Amino acid sequence: MLAAERRQYILDVLKREGRIVAQRLSAELGVSEDTIRRDLRDMAREGLLQRVHGGALPRSPALVSYRVREQRISAEKIAVAQLAASLIQEGMVVFLGSGTTNVQVAEHLPRDLRATLITNSPPAAMALAELSDVEVILIGGRLYKHSIVTVGSEAVDAVRRIRADLCLLGVCSLHPEVGISIQDIDEAHLQRAMIANSAEVAALATAEKLGTAAPYIVGSLSDLNYLITDDSLPIESLEPYRAFNITILRP
Repeated sequence: MLAAERRQYILDVLKREGRIVAQRLSAELGVSEDTIRRDLRDMAREGLLQRVHGGALPRSPALVSYRVREQRISAEKIAVAQLAASLIQEGMVVFLGSGTTNVQVAEHLPRDLRATLITNSPPAAMALAELSDVEVILIGGRLYKHSIVTVGSEAVDAVRRIRADLCLLGVCSLHPEVGISIQDIDEAHLQRAMIANSAEVAALATAEKLGTAAPYIVGSLSDLNYLITDDSLPIESLEPYRAFNITILRP
């Protein structure tokens, strides 16, 4: 089998089974594990998959820039945002994390809501500015241009001085084995601080982010109280997430 044929076979297995086990694939194709590992390394470099110990997982779909994702707002993402917005009650202090879904949350909050929302997302802060009774705290720091969010030690220190009732976490990837993962190490540090300082945590993730992995680990799925996702996946595919005692909310 030629290298190009092997790579296509790897992608087909990844799509069908949701993971690659290098040892098993080596036996199936009759090539060495070194050959498979080299293929996986090259494919990871091209952004086709995410390498993990012993094999590979699907890569997070959040590789594209914020502006591109902003132009691809789907009905599923809006439905997730509307459901997440319903968790915010009067008088709450809420961390509103990064991502286009959280911007949609800000845009779908009740106009008469009284609450305090803390965010590291300038686009979300702009949307929240339209709500006259919502106090908006924009976390400062270095601008991570790929996702249009602030990150860095200054942002982490600010989050650590706040105790929130709820954190709405915008995530790149969720996987039962890998946990919560993201594309930028500084944003991972910030999300860990938000989780640690929140009474409850909800991950907002449309179906294409489930079962995928990104380079930097935020935490285990056991850190979550809620998973808010769309209804495009069969309910049985969510059972591995229920095993972590997560309440799954779908439109």
